[in-house]
Amino acid sequence: GIGGTFHYGLQVSIINSPAEYIKSFIHKTWLKRYGSSPSEEIITLMWSFIVSIYSIGGLLGSMFAGYFLVRFGRKKAMLLTNIPALLSSALMGLSRLCGSFEMLIIGRMVSGLTAGLALNIHVLYAGECSPQRLRGAIAITASTAIAIGKFVGFALGLREALGVDALWPVLMAANALPALIQLLTLPFFPDSPRYLLIDKKDKEGCI
Repeated sequence: GIGGTFHYGLQVSIINSPAEYIKSFIHKTWLKRYGSSPSEEIITLMWSFIVSIYSIGGLLGSMFAGYFLVRFGRKKAMLLTNIPALLSSALMGLSRLCGSFEMLIIGRMVSGLTAGLALNIHVLYAGECSPQRLRGAIAITASTAIAIGKFVGFALGLREALGVDALWPVLMAANALPALIQLLTLPFFPDSPRYLLIDKKDKEGCI
């Protein structure tokens, strides 16, 4: 779950607390770049892009999830979702340093792509790998991971943690940590027996 649906819960909740800081960053960047203050409408438009483009990325991720699952298998597909996760973290984390709110927009879209892939792959992979008597309990970990992700995002966004002006880029890049944890741990997990038998025709591997 840490590299699956957790991404979705985390990114949905952490965008709320740094809203004013990001709007201020857009204002300062625009002023420095173009020599004039942007109107409130422009700032609101850019902020709206940053928030809503996550859903577009999620839609794209969901569309490609089926191909990834069959082409690479469940485990490798889960590992591949960490590439856009780390890329989005880098883009959002370095956006202020580079003076580019466009990096935030692209980073959020790539983060949505990660969530769209992970939401679908996590549920299928967990369900296919779990023993029959535990299948229901294991499948529900998708919802549990979303809830934990939302809670962690909320906690990190507090002023006592990363919800301050100096640290909002670190907050936005927080999904790099679960991606790294999954990259280190998931290679030790088995692949889906169903995938090995039906897609790879590997009966021995399945058993």
